[in-house]
Amino acid sequence: MAFWEGWPTDRILMVFSGLAFVMISIQVGLFHYRGNFRHWVMWGPVLSSPLLALLALALGVWNVYWLRVAFAVLLAVELVAATIGFILHVRGIMLRVGGWKLRNVLTGPPVMMPLMLAAISLLGFIAIYWPGLATALAGE
Repeated sequence: MAFWEGWPTDRILMVFSGLAFVMISIQVGLFHYRGNFRHWVMWGPVLSSPLLALLALALGVWNVYWLRVAFAVLLAVELVAATIGFILHVRGIMLRVGGWKLRNVLTGPPVMMPLMLAAISLLGFIAIYWPGLATALAGE
């Protein structure tokens, strides 16, 4: 309990988002390996998620301006990539024999995974901009 005492909320969120990127990068790697990397786009989240995890964890330790900028730029790219991934996953299920049957949803590309990646990216943005956001919401 004493370890967390005095930590600002944005730092806790940064460490949490870094750990979340670690976990989702493992899952994304396994799913895309299962899919045999059929399309070159599948390499995007496999390579970017661990990088985002490292940047978020580094920002949890060192609050350096250039790290924050690099993290914000990569988060924006990841949000775009997650949106494209969601579209490709939906399309992947639609192209299976039977379309949106339950078995295709269960065995096809996981539709929720790109959305989870987008949600963690948004959490990273909240962690970066939390102090300014909290001040703006408080009206100070």
